[in-house]
Amino acid sequence: MSHHEMYMSRCLDLALLGQGFVAPNPMVGAVLVHNNQIISEGYHRFFGGAHAEVDCLSRVSKNDHSLISASTMYVSLEPCSHTGKTPPCVNAIIQSGIRKLVVAMRDPNPLVNGRGIEMLRNAGIEVVEGVLEKEAEILNERFLQWHSSKRPWVVLKWAESKDGKVGTAERKPIKITHAATDKIVHRWRSEERSILVGTTTAKNDNPSLTNRLWTGVSPIRMVIDSDLSLSLDLNLFDGATPTIVFTRSNKTPVIQPLLKYIQLNEITPSAILDQLYSMNVPSVLVEGGSTILQSFIDGGCWNEARIISSNEVFIPGGLPAPILPDTNLIKSIEIGPDTIKFYRQ
Repeated sequence: MSHHEMYMSRCLDLALLGQGFVAPNPMVGAVLVHNNQIISEGYHRFFGGAHAEVDCLSRVSKNDHSLISASTMYVSLEPCSHTGKTPPCVNAIIQSGIRKLVVAMRDPNPLVNGRGIEMLRNAGIEVVEGVLEKEAEILNERFLQWHSSKRPWVVLKWAESKDGKVGTAERKPIKITHAATDKIVHRWRSEERSILVGTTTAKNDNPSLTNRLWTGVSPIRMVIDSDLSLSLDLNLFDGATPTIVFTRSNKTPVIQPLLKYIQLNEITPSAILDQLYSMNVPSVLVEGGSTILQSFIDGGCWNEARIISSNEVFIPGGLPAPILPDTNLIKSIEIGPDTIKFYRQ
């Protein structure tokens, strides 16, 4: 591994610390290196907060300020060149006196793409591109798809019994997974911007859909309720976190804090994803039920599927699990008595 790759690898590690906090922005890390020694590190910590480059510069100790102009900055994404929640990072880099910048990948955002690098080079700063580019793209694949396909990243998740069932024939709640696996599911919730269930799941399972077993924030809760038949006594409507109801109904909904109703003519996966794109929601975790999950699969509206299979629980005569087409099994891990399989379309 070259020096450039070693320091960029550190940038990617730092960037991951922002997972679950920075969406819809990308995860970005930065390090400042002087004579083969890191003198400061930074990353994008939360949406609306300082970007990685500015965070890194702000953390240089007073004793090392004189070293900045003779240092090289490494950053996992092209510095921004436009004003959003914060001023352009290229301005801060130019003003700092840094003479060399190493970048993993260009920013796919058309407001930036190549423009930030051009501004830095015009200011006399040497820019090296493409160091660990593939790794940087994988880190921010949601952000890349957002700009290339103009739709959110979709993760499908369900739990099934050893005999391939997701519930009882009577649709009564039944525990399939174990405590360790439940924690992992809550971690997934913290990593995605929103979470979606259908009417039957909301009514029968009464889930909270919040992140309670992992650090980080809870996703925006979303539920399909075509005719507004769901009781407002359900956990989904407890006001704990923002909640969206997709409906076809013309009925006047009950107004509650953090509760929003969106009327759609047809509630399809594509319509939901189009709506999320318009709302700047870059990812969604679809947790059920099986009909909703299958509709996303059949429509080709998914990127990942994570299937938790119990090695102990059987549900004879139960509801069959969704069926994936022939697709890529990325990995399989054992968590206690459960197996988690990860698929990619």
